[in-house]
Amino acid sequence: MLDNLIYGFGVAFTPFNLLLALAGCLVGTVIGVLPGLGPTGTIAILLPLVFSLPAPSALIMLAAVYYGAMYGGSTTSILVNIPGESASVVTTIDGHRMAMKGRAGPALAICAIGSFIAGTFSIVILTFIGEPVAGFALRFGPAEFFSLMLFGLSTVASLTGKSVAKAIISTGLGLMTATIGIDLVSGAPRYTFGNPFLLDGIDFIVVAIGMFAISEVVITAEELRSGKRQQIVKAKRLWISMKEFIYSIGAIIRGTVIGFFVGILPGAGATLASFLSYDIEKRVAKHPEKFGQGEIKGVASPESANNAASGGALLPLLTLGIPGGGATAVMLGALMMLGITPGPLLFQKHPDLVWGLIASMYLGNLVLVVLNWPLVNLFARIMYIPARYLMPIVLVISTVGVWSLNHSKMDLVLMGICGAIGYYMRKHDYPLAPVLLGLILGGRMEQSFRQALILSRGDPMIFLQKPISVILLCGALLFLALPYLLEKSRHLRLARETAMDDEG
Repeated sequence: MLDNLIYGFGVAFTPFNLLLALAGCLVGTVIGVLPGLGPTGTIAILLPLVFSLPAPSALIMLAAVYYGAMYGGSTTSILVNIPGESASVVTTIDGHRMAMKGRAGPALAICAIGSFIAGTFSIVILTFIGEPVAGFALRFGPAEFFSLMLFGLSTVASLTGKSVAKAIISTGLGLMTATIGIDLVSGAPRYTFGNPFLLDGIDFIVVAIGMFAISEVVITAEELRSGKRQQIVKAKRLWISMKEFIYSIGAIIRGTVIGFFVGILPGAGATLASFLSYDIEKRVAKHPEKFGQGEIKGVASPESANNAASGGALLPLLTLGIPGGGATAVMLGALMMLGITPGPLLFQKHPDLVWGLIASMYLGNLVLVVLNWPLVNLFARIMYIPARYLMPIVLVISTVGVWSLNHSKMDLVLMGICGAIGYYMRKHDYPLAPVLLGLILGGRMEQSFRQALILSRGDPMIFLQKPISVILLCGALLFLALPYLLEKSRHLRLARETAMDDEG
């Protein structure tokens, strides 16, 4: 193993591959900061370059872009409440609250630290126990994947927002939106109302920017006009203290472990990993009421999870030829175009590609933390811009980001509609995050559900035949019922204490 790794460093440290890794890290970070494109779209755009590069060099560059986008996606989530990509949605919950309290610097710093620790951990695991760990993913069939995604949606619905009922409504809205477009089995259009622009469905970025960015602009303008807009406290300290780091280290470790093992499951991806990590962190916290109010653990945990998941997603790609998400699916396509088929024999047939990639990830992870952490000061200065100047800039960036997707006027109209819906939901305490998670997972969830029923010839008992599926379904029911049980228990305890006081 050590000899292979040394050989990989020899491949990665050639001047050409080193330059590609550095360029990929920089491009990925910038793409992550700018909402709209995301790592999958960026890698797809860079595919024409693959034909002119050797296979190890091409994969090193694409992986660096992938990692860089995961690092950079948290920046706009924290500073202006716009997720740079889907895995950064949950970071907006506490990250933006911290920024509004003048703590943008510590929020960005803990993102860089957590991402570095998580990224390094995932690379170490990829190095030493790649094939055995990835083999576990083979136990997940369509029924298990459906149960896993249902479990993820249930945990979010039970822990997000002030009301479980409103969170479930938000989740249902996201799942309903995901059904718009072409039916997966029959090929018939669904809920398009004869509009050809809706045949491909509604893009996640359009909904995310509309609900988060546009609603933020409207609410800010409303507060400025009424004089209720709170002034942002200037950040006196733009770095994280040792006390805050020690306080957050447990969340980073838990997020790293959760993110990695969720990331290796094909189809789960960094988005589900970040939501699960945040929900579990809130569940184990001594003071869960702090979450959603600017809790630094609510930033450290999901950011660690999404970066660990990005490393975990490479495990099934390299050892089984199964992509863990959209970005790794594009990377799989790139390898196929180069005539390389990922699988168990990849380590023997193409050691320069595998070990060169792994070694470059060690280097890229270090480059990214060196690149991002010193820029915390620069990024945090964005919060010094008065809201009346910052919000028009956000509106322009959002519009350009949505337009760049498909150059479609319909996307801009949908962005405005989503902005109005997001404004209403925020005014009436409906959480936005479950809508986006429902939209992101809806297509995969429906596909797994229908594949399972096809395999069982319509028998729904297939979801109760495998232990993994049963455990996940029971967990989903438990998470949905737990808030009500805890609330009922609290009322009973208060009633008992009141009765005892009366008797006394």
